[in-house]
Amino acid sequence: MNKHKTSVDSGQPSAWMCKFAPLIKPNGKVLDLACGAGRNARWLAAQGYMVEALDRDATALQSMHGLANITTKVADLENAPWPYGAQQFDAIVVCRYLHRPLLPLLASGLAPQGVLIYETFMLGHETYGRPQNPNFLLKPNELLEVFVPALTPVAFEQGLLQRQPAAVMQRICAINGALVTTPTAVASAHADYWV
Repeated sequence: MNKHKTSVDSGQPSAWMCKFAPLIKPNGKVLDLACGAGRNARWLAAQGYMVEALDRDATALQSMHGLANITTKVADLENAPWPYGAQQFDAIVVCRYLHRPLLPLLASGLAPQGVLIYETFMLGHETYGRPQNPNFLLKPNELLEVFVPALTPVAFEQGLLQRQPAAVMQRICAINGALVTTPTAVASAHADYWV
């Protein structure tokens, strides 16, 4: 699924995902969508989550075969049906990937109190690098418009959010249901993250 990803991936897990992962049910089942070589899946698995790492690139997934808490799945989400039917996850993580027809499936793929952690490039990023095609760049506030009110937003930000290398991004963390508590690990987030 790395067709729309760029060379700015560092190999480190997403800081946005790490910040909001404490909202995920302990030992919960997490779908890492378009996971590539698994920078986020590996981190999540090390935290005790049961991770389904999905990508269309079987070679990228091979390095995760046999790792504790990770199951890999090869699927082309752009040219085949959603492979999970009505199955739900305690969290869905999407980093640096956009295929708009999938967006409604993500909200319905969350269990009650399930967490969506999503970040990808938005308009304005084309000045700094790939992707440059507007079909693969979010419009301003698009994640809010797509997921709210179906999900309860916990945090949202957009703009030039990464400087080395530069990246114009949009990010959301949202929950399927009411926000019951805010873990102390998340309470340290900057005020401008919160909706």
